[in-house]
Amino acid sequence: MPRRSVLFSPGDRPKLLRKAGGAGADVLVFDLEDAVAPERKAEAREAVNEVLVDPSFDPDAEVTVRVNPGEMGLEDVSAICADHPPDALVVPKASSAEDCDCVADAAGEVGADCPVIAIIESAAGVLAAPEVAAAEATTAIIFGAEDFSADVGATRTPEGTEVLYARERVVVAAAAANVDAIDTLHTDFQDTEGLREDARFGVQLGYDGKLAIHPAQVPVINDAFSPDAEEVEWAKKVLLARDEAAEEGRGVFSVEGEMIDSPLIKQAENILDRADESAQ
Repeated sequence: MPRRSVLFSPGDRPKLLRKAGGAGADVLVFDLEDAVAPERKAEAREAVNEVLVDPSFDPDAEVTVRVNPGEMGLEDVSAICADHPPDALVVPKASSAEDCDCVADAAGEVGADCPVIAIIESAAGVLAAPEVAAAEATTAIIFGAEDFSADVGATRTPEGTEVLYARERVVVAAAAANVDAIDTLHTDFQDTEGLREDARFGVQLGYDGKLAIHPAQVPVINDAFSPDAEEVEWAKKVLLARDEAAEEGRGVFSVEGEMIDSPLIKQAENILDRADESAQ
């Protein structure tokens, strides 16, 4: 299943947790961390557990839980993974491979096999992005621009140049480790056009998907990270021409006046792979 849209829901809001299942997101994140006040952590664990163990809750999505950092996070893991573990655990503020592997190991101690999706949202995390992405437990990494900006003292701008280096480093680290890269959120959930442009830029950078904080953002993100008909048609023509060229012993060929070589062939293959995943 693709990870185009990753929708967060507060862990202490049972109705929202269940409603999220119908939003059309590829990944659901039940949040025990930032979205939950300290005095409601225990209540949030219970609410998330109730949804996870409910056999009637069966969305066509990857269901994950964001735990808290440190010792509290390990307690979260023990509490939510014993009966009906989620598909993955989301680790906030990851800055080392150990941060990811410790969470996975804690799940293993209660008999759960849970991969990890790590959020990189600090200066230390960005510098350690290759290590985090390559951790044994890691299956995807997320760039969190808002926390990163606060950590380094940057001022957020509509252009986003203050986080561009970090945004690019995270996606490169993911590609090198062959794990998925999830782009940062667009904070104004009412700004549909701004979200569309930001998501398209994420696609251009090489991201596989994007965070969502409201169900209304999901279809816009899914659309941006799904190849359109024109891209699919181009990719099919490239691969057909590749096969014909191979029969004639040619490595370089043209499609509609464009010279095609190995990198563009790989791009065409990626487009068709994404199209197949989006159709599932």
